[in-house]
Amino acid sequence: MGRAPAFRGTIVSSLFDLSGRIALVTGSSKGIGRALAEGLARHGATVVLNGRSKAAVDEATAALKAAGLPVHAAVFDVTDPKSVNEAVEAIERDVGPIEILVNNAGMQFRTPLEDFPDERWEELLRTNVSSVFYVGKAVARHMIKRGHGKIINIASVQSELARPSIAPYTATKGAVRNLTRGMATDWTKHGLQVNAIAPGYFKTPLNKALVENPEFSAWLEKRTPAGRWGNVEELVGAAVFLSGDASSFVSGQVLFVDGGITASL
Repeated sequence: MGRAPAFRGTIVSSLFDLSGRIALVTGSSKGIGRALAEGLARHGATVVLNGRSKAAVDEATAALKAAGLPVHAAVFDVTDPKSVNEAVEAIERDVGPIEILVNNAGMQFRTPLEDFPDERWEELLRTNVSSVFYVGKAVARHMIKRGHGKIINIASVQSELARPSIAPYTATKGAVRNLTRGMATDWTKHGLQVNAIAPGYFKTPLNKALVENPEFSAWLEKRTPAGRWGNVEELVGAAVFLSGDASSFVSGQVLFVDGGITASL
């Protein structure tokens, strides 16, 4: 069974202190992943950045190191189970035990559903769903042996809602939502907590075309109770909460960080 934090006599901030913990964040060379990696590092974690592009991962790693943050680089393809298993073993051996995993790697492709290319469908499944399964399983094997660990899967507001031209993406993020529940059902008994963060509409490279579309931005600002796009830094608090002792009895949940869009018609 997992360890329960000793709350008596502790200060509140200790519930969110990640000092001494190692976190792997997939797809963290830019966008949401990079913001989460930096946020976890600023709360004390040693963070392993990941991506398929060595140049992009090295750039992000150098930038965070220059800011005085404890980070490492791990270049591997999260859609290749062999590459995933080898990389996780190398991190466990060379950096230390992975106590926090953020499955962030993902992609988007927009086109009318009736014209959606079959190869893009398969690519979305591999990148958005299979990667969560492969990396989650490889890391969980070690966490189970130690009796504790935190896994955070990045879902989406599209885990709950749909929009024209992104039906396959919606399907993959719905799968991530239920895979999170399945992981929690199997692994919480071993001391792991598995949850998901579902971002709403954030200013990221993935959403660049939408951010630069005045008509869409105007619609979004009217549709969202907060009245604006989200900034990636606003996801850090949710990640820190789900990574630390504050969430020791939270598992199988999806935390929507969306400015209220899923709560409002």
